[in-house]
Amino acid sequence: MSTPTFALLGFALWTVLILSVTIGYYRWSRILTGRSRPGEWTADPNVGADWYRRAMRAHLNAVENLPVFGAIVYAVDQSGVRSPWVDGLALFVLGARVVHSLVHITLVQTDVVATVRFSFFFLQILGMIGMVVAMFLAL
Repeated sequence: MSTPTFALLGFALWTVLILSVTIGYYRWSRILTGRSRPGEWTADPNVGADWYRRAMRAHLNAVENLPVFGAIVYAVDQSGVRSPWVDGLALFVLGARVVHSLVHITLVQTDVVATVRFSFFFLQILGMIGMVVAMFLAL
């Protein structure tokens, strides 16, 4: 398995982990203890605790960016390029995604925290662009 493919798998698993450990756990713990009904959970951003709403947004953001990263990894794999730069950037994107999500979920969103969160998102975008550039340079 190539390093970019490994990073893509990690990105996908991280997206599932956010869903399972935060959103799923919160909902099911409330349902199973009788504090909520199964039918009251909607995509409404005003449902649930503040950290839960942030987890929903972090998960949605991961879902939105996963296909973009997947397309880049697919292009790299199809090009046959094997480059330490591409490999490093793929792992960098995964790391930045994890930190971005953790900052989003665990910290109250002040201006400073939002700036830190955006910085890690922006680093992911730069990493993805860097992967494409490194791929073309290696062709």
